[in-house]
Amino acid sequence: MLQYKRTYITKADFILHGGDYNPDQWLDRPDILEGDIKLMELSHTNTFTVGVFAWATLEPEEGVYRFEWLDKVFDDIYSIGGRVILATPSGARPAWMSQKYPEVLRVNASRVRQLHGGRHNHCFTSKVYRQKTQQINRLLAERYGNHPALLMWHVSNEYGGECHCDLCQDAFRVWLKKKYNNDLKALNNAWWTPFWSHIYSDWSQIESPSPIGENTVHGLNLDWKRFVTDQTISFFENEVVPLRELTPHIPITTNFMADTCDLIPFQGLDYSKFAKHLDVISWDAYPAWHNDWESTADLAMKVGFINDLYRSLKQQPFLLMECTPSLVNWHKVNKAKRPGMHFLSSMQMIAHGSDSILYFQWRKSRGSSEKFHGAVVDHDNSVENRVFKEVAQVGKALEKLSSVVGTNRPADVAILYDWESNWALNDAQGFAAETKRYPQTLVQHYRPFWEQDIPVDVITKEQDFSGYKLLIAPMLYLVSEKTIARLKEFVANGGTLVMTYISGLVNEHDLTYLGGWHKDLQEIFGMKPVEIDTLYPRDRNRVNYRGRSYELKDYATVTELNTAKVEGIYEDDFYANTPAVTSNQYEKGQAYYIGGRLEDQFHRDFYQELINKLGLKPVVSVKHGKGVSVQARQAPECDYVFVMNFTEEKQPIVFESKVKDLITGEEISGELILDKYEVRIVEKKR
Repeated sequence: MLQYKRTYITKADFILHGGDYNPDQWLDRPDILEGDIKLMELSHTNTFTVGVFAWATLEPEEGVYRFEWLDKVFDDIYSIGGRVILATPSGARPAWMSQKYPEVLRVNASRVRQLHGGRHNHCFTSKVYRQKTQQINRLLAERYGNHPALLMWHVSNEYGGECHCDLCQDAFRVWLKKKYNNDLKALNNAWWTPFWSHIYSDWSQIESPSPIGENTVHGLNLDWKRFVTDQTISFFENEVVPLRELTPHIPITTNFMADTCDLIPFQGLDYSKFAKHLDVISWDAYPAWHNDWESTADLAMKVGFINDLYRSLKQQPFLLMECTPSLVNWHKVNKAKRPGMHFLSSMQMIAHGSDSILYFQWRKSRGSSEKFHGAVVDHDNSVENRVFKEVAQVGKALEKLSSVVGTNRPADVAILYDWESNWALNDAQGFAAETKRYPQTLVQHYRPFWEQDIPVDVITKEQDFSGYKLLIAPMLYLVSEKTIARLKEFVANGGTLVMTYISGLVNEHDLTYLGGWHKDLQEIFGMKPVEIDTLYPRDRNRVNYRGRSYELKDYATVTELNTAKVEGIYEDDFYANTPAVTSNQYEKGQAYYIGGRLEDQFHRDFYQELINKLGLKPVVSVKHGKGVSVQARQAPECDYVFVMNFTEEKQPIVFESKVKDLITGEEISGELILDKYEVRIVEKKR
């Protein structure tokens, strides 16, 4: 198990509570701004992100700067003991810049330059935009770098999207020349360009993928996505030059995202690469609580998975940079959080490793697209409405949890998540378009551990495997020989590895391995997949495992055994009575292969055996029923345990040893009843 020391990621010894504050929208209402300072105190908030989209107010004309309003905001917040997270304004540039320098505007994949408007509509390659962002950032660092209120830099906002302009095409070609050592033949080989006569005879012929025609060169598609990530990081690194130079003592972050439709990690950028350039990971969480397609507990499990991924990127606490205290304005149905849910969802974030609860937004905008997005302060400006009171309740609780700051979550189990593999799998013209569902499949394997309160790290292929007893790599479609070697070493040294259908099929160029499955994978698993059967949505098969029958859908792998032991067999179809689940002893470790997509109960039973065999346990044992989650953060001297009821009913829980409630201060032992959405946060001394 990895052991953690306390890490103060923001150099603050309190949990950050507050969020996005946009005083630039209210400069003609000094009464509103004055009242905000009083409301900040009443809501028990302490940290505010300012300047996110304020460029037009900071620089209303080229070279004309207005910082006085921001000076006052800094001073006013500091006067009440508050802190400021200062954002750089590159997420949305002023109209004068778009008009004078049209190259800063993005060109879409159809090669049409976009008009000024919205946000994130800028070219990451444009020298003009890079110069302008670095210039304004230097002025901000010079002016506020030593202000005692400055806690952190928030660089831009929710990086994403891509540009296909001529500047980006040239940059892409330069990137490719570097990647392939200026060898066009090597590129043609990697992209398999003889297919459909796509061979390139000159670098100038290469362009980014376009919706016009079929994007059949999968190597091109994959390298373009890699380039977009690298070019975004390059733009970020350009932004932070003056910040690193002038304020090396101030940590830097930018806010990562999740796709909220099915609550999966954001797919537009490879965050495993981006994370290396940040001091602190932060992300914006907007789950659709109380939806009509899944239980609250199921949604909470998905939130936990993403929290554990973003926490694991740097193996340290992260920040919740944005959430809503009530509702959003961009879901298909914008349902309000029910009473108690805001407190519960906030404590879940802290339980999984966040050192903040920050909102979008502090005060509701009066106009435009976010005027009905939830906020701490509503249009009524009242401290008596339900949302404001619930925010204050969270703030009071967080003030009693300062000892949790800097602690982390130990884990013996890791699940391997890979952005590049998902890109390549989604591009693959095979299997079934609607049922690939790579991130959702990983969550399915995460479920048994979440239900049993066993901590999990969600790691990436470049991270250290050696500290884990169990490594799970479902649907790892793209896997390089380097990664295969690391998996082999992990098992050889005594680790337990689980892999599934649609794994290990292509290398890092999205080229299939010739001769069938890679020889090292065959050695590790003692078998090889020889055929994948893709089922229609209504098709079903069954697998007999340990004498019990489980439903199979979507995918089934026909395998050929060598040294592997059969653990489960298919019941139907032309591969009936052939291996569906296998195990293999490889040197000091064990490797399991699951050939088909099986129901949740199979994963519960399968992983229960491994839990027992490997001695995997929760940090603190608390007896409870389904829908209650127990998560813990570990300090050198004690464990901080969060017991959370994600059900609509009262739930009994039993503490098997005496603990201290961190909110009430009372000593607790034995049985308690948790109300709907209730949380108990306790300290257990070692």
